[in-house]
Amino acid sequence: MNVLLDECLPRKLKNELKDHYVSTVTQSGWSGKKNGELLRLAEKQFDVFITIDQNLSYQQNISNVKIAVILLTAKDNEIETLRPLFPKVRQLLQKLEAGHVFKVGL
Repeated sequence: MNVLLDECLPRKLKNELKDHYVSTVTQSGWSGKKNGELLRLAEKQFDVFITIDQNLSYQQNISNVKIAVILLTAKDNEIETLRPLFPKVRQLLQKLEAGHVFKVGL
């Protein structure tokens, strides 16, 4: 599975998905891109986009893109806060469908 981590997430979260190819928005050269443009770029190379941006599903019609989105819900974007969400994220990666948003929180 090809996974793209949003630039607002800690890069070290890549270590939580060792069985997958994981890149960050920054590594992909897409820093500063708005959500719509970012999703259109990402859908060409990635299967899933992981973000903590709660506005994404309100601002974009995810059903129109060929990528799944995992929306993390947490009090902050610190790695210590987000790491406990990743067992559920790993489970979701086995059954994702493009064009859908999957929410993961505590």
